[in-house]
Amino acid sequence: MHIALAGEALIDFAGSGLAFQGHCGGSPLNAAVACARLGQPTGYLTQVSTDLFGEQLLQHLQTNGIDTRFVTRSDAPSTVAFVERGPHTNRYAFYARGSADSGWAPEPLPRLPGSCRFLHFGSISLLQEPAARRITDLVEAHAGRLTVVFDPNVRLGLIPDLAAYRERVRHWLTLTDLLKLSDEDAQALAPGVPHAQAAAAWLQAGPKAVVLTRGGDGALLYRTGQAPLAVAAPRVAVVDTIGAGDTFSAGLSVGLLNQGVTEPGRLRELPDAAWREVLHFAATAAALNCTREGADPPTLAQVQAALASG
Repeated sequence: MHIALAGEALIDFAGSGLAFQGHCGGSPLNAAVACARLGQPTGYLTQVSTDLFGEQLLQHLQTNGIDTRFVTRSDAPSTVAFVERGPHTNRYAFYARGSADSGWAPEPLPRLPGSCRFLHFGSISLLQEPAARRITDLVEAHAGRLTVVFDPNVRLGLIPDLAAYRERVRHWLTLTDLLKLSDEDAQALAPGVPHAQAAAAWLQAGPKAVVLTRGGDGALLYRTGQAPLAVAAPRVAVVDTIGAGDTFSAGLSVGLLNQGVTEPGRLRELPDAAWREVLHFAATAAALNCTREGADPPTLAQVQAALASG
């Protein structure tokens, strides 16, 4: 296991009106599938239900070659989410109260193997107790040894107290080495603040690098004391944007491992040329995900073929 991810495991029903198609999902789970398909040994930490949806989720993880040794089971129901597709963005409705993944609270905490180099956390799993507390404990226990990647994946409709949530984000940033967030996340966390100014404040809080994704406009990398580095998004025929940001997050970690980044301090030493390769790799993987229905990350061979074709 080189990359570990902790968070929700849910069923996404995507569509419009009353016509929906179910998919295995959850932002960290989508990222885990992407990491595995991009060729890195990957493990997932969550709790899945023993109901019919939980069986599908566990099978989905195992079919994609993901290490499930840290996946526990519960009789509580599976989380379900409805995603209504729009021309420019998607609307979400989540049903997670009392669900299996929101009840993830192992005692003692899992100790990740010595081969692990990256730990991802974030998304709606940080909005439900006791999972939010135990995921935070997990990150605190491994911070400094592993490169911690935080993707907040903010869902404003699920946050009853935005001020309290932003305060918790400040703590999570102190544990974070690489912050990846979308422009919509940035607006939610720092409304009206220019991206460069917001990134500078986040960097002061703890992260060594901040990557801001902007959909079809590509992504920006911010580091303390250095000029922003931009990468364009490959032009593709977009079928569905679900899972694109998750695939980008996975591409960052896989790309960094490909550059020999095996400890947090290496993020500050990585030259611009290497960062451009990492960002281009992640953007290409995310673009390919958008060419198919639902969250369906590409394989390493597919990304390499796309990069080779220019």
